[in-house]
Amino acid sequence: MAESILVTGGAGYLGSIMVPELLKAGYRVTVVDNFMFAQNSLAHVCADPNFTIVNGDVRDARLMDSVLPEADIIIPLAAYVGAPLCKKDPVGAESINRDSAIRLFKKASSRQIILMPTTNSAYGSGDANNFCDENSPLNPISLYARDKVEVEKELMVRANSVSFRLATVFGMSPKMRIDLLVNDFVYRAVYDRFVVLFEARFKRNYIHIRDVTRVFMHGIENFDRLKGGIFNVGLSDANLSKLELCESIKKHLNDFVFIESQIGKDPDQRNYIVSNKKIEATGYKPAFSVDDGIEELVKGYTMIKNTKYTNV
Repeated sequence: MAESILVTGGAGYLGSIMVPELLKAGYRVTVVDNFMFAQNSLAHVCADPNFTIVNGDVRDARLMDSVLPEADIIIPLAAYVGAPLCKKDPVGAESINRDSAIRLFKKASSRQIILMPTTNSAYGSGDANNFCDENSPLNPISLYARDKVEVEKELMVRANSVSFRLATVFGMSPKMRIDLLVNDFVYRAVYDRFVVLFEARFKRNYIHIRDVTRVFMHGIENFDRLKGGIFNVGLSDANLSKLELCESIKKHLNDFVFIESQIGKDPDQRNYIVSNKKIEATGYKPAFSVDDGIEELVKGYTMIKNTKYTNV
């Protein structure tokens, strides 16, 4: 029988791409999601007999205790993602991002595999040279980053676990997020034709949403090699400043204008160059570039023009 995978928050931005690919690979997939954004982003896989959907909240202990034992693999995606949303509802953020995740780890059996997305925003600004690898000290600033650091520590207590410290994700999804940096800048370039940059020289790393799915598939298929590990996941050739990102967008949209401002501050204070050599050494390589994502987003935004797709 095919392995069973439980995906919490599976109808969100990441899950709406990941779940169909897991089903396509032959896994039985159960999604728990509270549909807080009224999305129907998994409607197209409801015909698959290996797909089960549960409309519920990961903070519901009785619900989670009922679905957890059947899973061979657990992918906890349910979260308030990003500093602005967590600041807006800190109680909701901590109860989902931290408390429900830690409870899940404690309830899961030792045989169950957990593959967890965390964040490289936990590095803050990196070392004196703004460089970060998996051994770099963590300096989480936002509530979102602090909770993710605490959750990762609890996760690593388990033997059968992997943490993927994701770079800033970009790309189209059936449950779209326009607030993510690349997605946001391309949206502004398409509709406003300009953007005002603060902290324009701050660098960060990026990863396409489909490469996030690919790294989780890689983690499942190569679990014995990856288990117990923490891995940065990003594009090694895309440690880009906001200014450099805008220059890349301008190559695709020539009338895009961007100017620098001295006013404004990133709540995570992300300014770092991230090494992804550890995950690449296991045989994983991203397949989608920033330019691929920009082209995709420009096409996608012909279908989207409103703010209900943001997370804030």
